[in-house]
Amino acid sequence: MLAVSKNIKISTGLILLNLLRGCFMPNYRYADILSLTFWKAFWSTMRPYLFFVSGSAGLVGLVFIKELGDVRIALAFIPLFLSYGLGQALTDCFQMDTDALSSPYRPLIKGIISRWQVLSVSLAGLTLAILIMVYLNPVILVFGVIAVIGLLTYTPLKRTWWGGPFWNSWIVALLPVMGRFVDRDYSVKEIIRLGDLHSLAFLLAVLAIFFGYANFVVMGYFKDISADRKTGYKTFPVVFGWKAAAVYSDVIALLAAVLTGWVLILFREQNILGISIFFIAVAVNLYAQIKIHQTRDENKAHGAIANVVRSFILYCAAITVTLKINWLVFIVAFYLFFELTLKLRPEKRQV
Repeated sequence: MLAVSKNIKISTGLILLNLLRGCFMPNYRYADILSLTFWKAFWSTMRPYLFFVSGSAGLVGLVFIKELGDVRIALAFIPLFLSYGLGQALTDCFQMDTDALSSPYRPLIKGIISRWQVLSVSLAGLTLAILIMVYLNPVILVFGVIAVIGLLTYTPLKRTWWGGPFWNSWIVALLPVMGRFVDRDYSVKEIIRLGDLHSLAFLLAVLAIFFGYANFVVMGYFKDISADRKTGYKTFPVVFGWKAAAVYSDVIALLAAVLTGWVLILFREQNILGISIFFIAVAVNLYAQIKIHQTRDENKAHGAIANVVRSFILYCAAITVTLKINWLVFIVAFYLFFELTLKLRPEKRQV
């Protein structure tokens, strides 16, 4: 037992030493972590145009809180908004083999920044984000730790056709849950109290986010089929082919739409704007599904993928506006800013 304990301490020390060495020790091959070059590269690695995915998912959780001060909303929204980017950078550290073929423009692949730098800064950022949420409600610590563990173990699941989309999705589906628990009076039992209108609606909203994001993951695989095949990632399109994967995507998209619509039906008397946004989301999602069936060129898949992201954000916006009409101006600005950052992304074929 003493020998095992000693080995664990030595291993932990080596990991920490490597993290520090990768971040702070001089290495002329990579940008210095304190330099503007590093932070520009890290910002690009986080894919800021996808912050709006986690931001919109987090808003769905916050909007179910009946009374919440503006300061607490802002304090919760910032870590929720940034969480996707930090998680994306983290998972990139474990997928450099396939990214080297499909995304050679990324800073990690070009050697501008190192794997250890990105891993260290991402983990530090996620830790800070969790601590902010824990300040709002200590219960959130459990969900935050589980989410980080999920991110660290995602890549092995991505190598399977059955594991990738849903493993990624449950992590994103935790965001509205964490947002909801910003209300300290809320308890886990209330999530499964199906006889209560708000509890049922919230559970349906979480499931809608789960399937909506799963569709984004499946769609995202279309642009990387060649790279994934060469590097041994057995994603659904690699194993079953383009047509089967497109049908699979259709089924998941339908579930996301039905679940979102169900939430709005439960609150149908509140306002018509949420329903209007929902129908726009359905139209955008349907267009994406049709386009992915019409092409067999992975270099042209980015259009359909971008529209799935749009529909995901719009589904979340529909729920948000339905429950909080006074958030409409913010949601409009939020969406327009998303479109701007999406347009400014460095590589148009990647989403």
